[in-house]
Amino acid sequence: MATNKILFVCQEISPYLPENELSKLSLEMARQMQERGSEVRTFMPRYGCINERRNQLHEVIRLSGMNLIINDNDHQLIIKVASIPSARIQIYFIDNDDYFARRAILHDESGKLFEDNDDRAIFFARGMLETVKKLRWAPTIVHCHGWFSAIVPMYLKKVFYDDPLFRDVKIVLSLADDKFEGQLDPALKRKLEGEGIMDSSMKILEEPTYENLYRFVIDYADGVVATSENADASLLEYAREKGKKVLDYQSGDDKEVFDNYKLFYDQL
Repeated sequence: MATNKILFVCQEISPYLPENELSKLSLEMARQMQERGSEVRTFMPRYGCINERRNQLHEVIRLSGMNLIINDNDHQLIIKVASIPSARIQIYFIDNDDYFARRAILHDESGKLFEDNDDRAIFFARGMLETVKKLRWAPTIVHCHGWFSAIVPMYLKKVFYDDPLFRDVKIVLSLADDKFEGQLDPALKRKLEGEGIMDSSMKILEEPTYENLYRFVIDYADGVVATSENADASLLEYAREKGKKVLDYQSGDDKEVFDNYKLFYDQL
């Protein structure tokens, strides 16, 4: 019997996107936890640069078709799935032509953040959680990898808090080497309030920088893990000050590293 049911919410996963520290760990974490007896579900956005034919993505009709209203506009939710035979895991993809058809991931050709990244992140968070509800699958842990997934904890604590599937879930945040320059749309706070996320401390999101986004979201987390040596040290210290369970960066033998992750989950 699985000891944990872990929902991995990932900004990027190898081999669907170029291999880097975050995309490689997102894949390996799901594989290693499954091998250690956990039941795993893994989600990521279906960015336009992902070749569907080569990677054998196909739409899951029974999960698709819902429309989500984001910033007063309707957007169709499309769910696709693919398998990674070498890792023996399935990946669910959140897709929508308005948000994810473009070839780039989070930045334009000049390296500037897309202006609608906040809307895209909201759509990804809501679409993923609505899909988990359709699957009738109740995770014990939700682990968010990458800042693009950082909206998810807000939904779990403020919108889906009374749903039996999510009522007792533990939330884990990764702090990776994915810091962005500048900030997201300053209207993010207003948009989240329109989604039903109300919190007296949301004022910090009037200036939605990477640091401010994570300082706000850490308050909703049960655990924080440093998945890079370059993780923001001030945010790790903030998590400790807030009494969150913290796992420092793990290096060395893979078995020991992922045994430590499993122990961290079990202790939550």
